[in-house]
Amino acid sequence: MGYRSCLSLPVAVVLMLVGFVYYTVVFLVLDPWLDLATANGLANALAFTATTLMALVSYALAILRDPGEIPSSYLPDVEDSQQAPLQEVKRKGGDLRYCQKCRVYKPPRAHHCRVCKRCVLRMDHHCLWINNCVGHNNYKSFFLFVLYITSACIYSLVVLGFHAVDEFERALEVVAVEDDAAIVQPVKASVATASLLKIICGIVVIPLSVALSGLLVWHIYLSLHNRTTIEYYEGVRAKWLAHTSGPYSHPYDLGALSNILVVLGPKASCWFCPMAVGHIGSGLHFKTSGNAAGKL
Repeated sequence: MGYRSCLSLPVAVVLMLVGFVYYTVVFLVLDPWLDLATANGLANALAFTATTLMALVSYALAILRDPGEIPSSYLPDVEDSQQAPLQEVKRKGGDLRYCQKCRVYKPPRAHHCRVCKRCVLRMDHHCLWINNCVGHNNYKSFFLFVLYITSACIYSLVVLGFHAVDEFERALEVVAVEDDAAIVQPVKASVATASLLKIICGIVVIPLSVALSGLLVWHIYLSLHNRTTIEYYEGVRAKWLAHTSGPYSHPYDLGALSNILVVLGPKASCWFCPMAVGHIGSGLHFKTSGNAAGKL
């Protein structure tokens, strides 16, 4: 994936929105309202800055990381039950899954992306907003980006809401004083511009908070069940070796806690670090509920 392919209009829109919301909240709301020179104002600005920065780091990694490419030398080992505890098969015929376009066998949970024009390991979906697939190697980065950006949006919404209430109360006091004195003060252009930007920011942040909260809840649900978006909608057409096929149950569901560890890692101290991905393994083999002691 070259440098140019990382850039797209949706990516630019995301970056501009993040920059606009950050500038509005920190410099047009927190600074004049709480004063960044005070402990309260500085603490709020630092918390919001840290959350935004982590969101941007996670976003950059989700864009730049290859989601997972199938090695050209990969061949499914149907005889070694330790290395290949589960082989996914075609819906019709029961043959091992083979991509005619990429001319490679598909490991478990791999799918062909029509946009990227290649197979992706543990593919979740192709995301327009990162101009990349969400797959085995960058799923944690994507998940943390959604988590951090949702937190930043909700924080922005809360700050804008409390600031609006405070400004409204002050305006009522000013109106009462001006009515008594019969004086009408002209509104400065800078104040009017700042107010307009804050209104626009609120209009942008409200639907973003709702949409991103829904997306976050969705991926928390998927992570708790160790499923991808594709697996949720289509199900894994799988056969256990040496077993007859029966009622479908998701074979990669190891239990809520174990599923979370698969995504975020075994060390809780590294859960929220998008760079900590040493636990994810090759993406060619996965633990299953019937072979929980298997290798990743």
